Amino acid sequence: MADDANNGPIPRDARGYVAGHRGLVGSAIVRRLEADGFTNIITATRDQLDLRDQAAVNYWFRANRPDYVFLVAGSDGGIHANSSRPAEFIYDNLMIHATVVEASHQYDVDKLLYLGSSCIYPRMAEQPMREDALLTGELEPTNEPYAIAKIAGIKLCQAYRRQFGSRFISAMPTNLYGPGDNFDLESSHVLPAMIRKFHEAKLAGRPSVPIWGSGTPRREFLHVDDLADACLFLMDQYEGESHVNVGTGVDLSIRELAETVQEIVFPEAILEFDPTKPDGTPRKLLDVSKLSTMGWKASTELREGVVSTYEWFLEHSADARGIELPA
Repeated sequence: MADDANNGPIPRDARGYVAGHRGLVGSAIVRRLEADGFTNIITATRDQLDLRDQAAVNYWFRANRPDYVFLVAGSDGGIHANSSRPAEFIYDNLMIHATVVEASHQYDVDKLLYLGSSCIYPRMAEQPMREDALLTGELEPTNEPYAIAKIAGIKLCQAYRRQFGSRFISAMPTNLYGPGDNFDLESSHVLPAMIRKFHEAKLAGRPSVPIWGSGTPRREFLHVDDLADACLFLMDQYEGESHVNVGTGVDLSIRELAETVQEIVFPEAILEFDPTKPDGTPRKLLDVSKLSTMGWKASTELREGVVSTYEWFLEHSADARGIELPA
């Protein structure tokens, strides 16, 4: 039966499946595993495997027999994407979580890490948000379908633990950013959207940059490479039923975030806040004491992370020629 006892680190020659390896988190986990000496990392593209199809997922698991699974695949996005595509977010995520967890049970996966999101917590949860705040209040309306799917994923892992003794654990990261992020203004999260907005304003010579909302909500940001490190740490060391918050334990206002991006990308820009746009949850700061007590903490400072993320964007954006990072 799965319990809190530590069964030891993952063998570095084990077959490790990263579901969602091309995404922001999945690609970071692959990098982290490779850096730590893993020699048998298994992946499948969306064309090769539709994770919403249980029969296809079962067939793939039967053929590939992964020992360990990092379940980080799914559909996500910022306030605009959540508001305009709620059915897609709840359906895709519910199906992906269900098929991979069930196949992991059916084909005797030794251990699975499921990755959720800090949006699982109530809109007005006490700050910083502890793991036991789950299901104690109403969710933020702008991302409720996505949050419900993520909550279902946590409960799914717990149910398989209780009924079958499965070593399925869950981690809940705060807002993420980093290399490989989505910079599409229609579907991206706030930080990459800001980077692109300031960048495009600089290219076009526009004096101001529009920022959604009032600028007063507070958010916490975690570099995706730090999350990948935490995921491997938990796979190696954690066996508990409760999900574990992963963050920095530090937040800042959207205005302060915009000023940080402004300084790095386009210092001359004027910030133009639009209070007619939704702010979302007033504050989202995770209580990371559970993970800190285990001996892990984030190491990437926000400014350092934004600089490296902007550098990645410049290297991979077709319209970024001629732009240089500040000294």
